[in-house]
Amino acid sequence: MADYHFVYKDVEGASTQWDDLQRKFGNLPPKPAPFKPPPFVPAEDPDSEPKDKAWIESRTEEELEDLEDDPNLDDDRFLEEYRKKRLEELREAARVARFGSVVPISGADFVREVSQAPPEIWVVVFLYKDGIPECGVMLNCLEELAGRYPATKFVKIISTDCIPNYPDRNLPTLLVYNNGAVKATYVGLHHFGRRCTPEGVALALCQSDPVLNDGQRGSGSSTKSVIEGVRKRFIEKVVKEHEDDDAYSSDD
Repeated sequence: MADYHFVYKDVEGASTQWDDLQRKFGNLPPKPAPFKPPPFVPAEDPDSEPKDKAWIESRTEEELEDLEDDPNLDDDRFLEEYRKKRLEELREAARVARFGSVVPISGADFVREVSQAPPEIWVVVFLYKDGIPECGVMLNCLEELAGRYPATKFVKIISTDCIPNYPDRNLPTLLVYNNGAVKATYVGLHHFGRRCTPEGVALALCQSDPVLNDGQRGSGSSTKSVIEGVRKRFIEKVVKEHEDDDAYSSDD
């Protein structure tokens, strides 16, 4: 018959009186602390966060759209109105962010990018050819204006891709489009002052129509403020150039 034996194990952390005496006299190591599981902490639930103005400002456009049917917001008229306002701000910012640079297009792109642009968008079309110095001067001006007025669309296209056999002597040429129609045409650099600068180009573009829009104002009311801003920057630049010239002369 097989020899079986059984090793008894007490509950973890339990101890006999004998063991306790042995530990008291130092014959056994200290009794280990009983195992205690960490306290239960429920996972954070985003839906349980308090919904206030700061919470709404931290949401993305998609999240704000999903909140349209949230019953908690329906009970708070202020939060619901603020949600709508914030959503409109995000949509406007996304619309403005579409531009901000001079985008190259081809003849095949012209109808889609220019003629079919939304009616509230003004489009400045730059006809050019590489290797013509005047075109380089104009491109530098337009790149600065495109960054300054991101709600206005700036595109550039090789002249003969846009108009077959267009003469190089007419370059650079600017075409201003709105609602599918040509609103203004500028052939050559002489329209923009003795020295073609971003300020000079901006003043010419805004003389009769609200072409330039920085996205901070309604396009219909921005013409006067844009012209005032351009004139201010132009004066500041002239004053700085004179100060630099005076400083250079004094060094000599």
